[in-house]
Amino acid sequence: MSISVIEQAKIQAQVLVPLVKALQAELGEARANALVRKALGDLYRGFGEEFWKAKNQGENEPDLGKAVSSAFKTYARDDALAYDVIEQTHNAFAFDVTRCAYAEFYKALGEPELGFLLICTADFATAEGFGSDIKLTRTQTIMQGAPHCDFRYRRDGGETR
Repeated sequence: MSISVIEQAKIQAQVLVPLVKALQAELGEARANALVRKALGDLYRGFGEEFWKAKNQGENEPDLGKAVSSAFKTYARDDALAYDVIEQTHNAFAFDVTRCAYAEFYKALGEPELGFLLICTADFATAEGFGSDIKLTRTQTIMQGAPHCDFRYRRDGGETR
């Protein structure tokens, strides 16, 4: 059985947290965070592209709701996330995360800011990998102290159907 994303994140944190803190000390927080965001953004954008191609081979306009729902279940595995689906259509997938083990883990480490940098910023880069017509909007995260994360994926120009 493959290792869940939450377990991967915990293992990666053992290396990434001290590395990012060292970069911040050496380069300054803003410059170090921008460097990390770019490096991880490129990585996660590629993951998004690979997933989207594999999930939607041969389809002209893939079902956004089904595809994103499928991807999200991977991140939610092993009780990592509790969420409520608000909308799932051909051109949209909207949901609220109400409990996040990723945020709980980084808060327990005393590093919620690094959790946001290393975990939450990947969401937008991954969505970019789905294609230029797919947009993600998120106004708040549990990692930053909100009661829930509000994810709204929508295809530009796509009618809800």
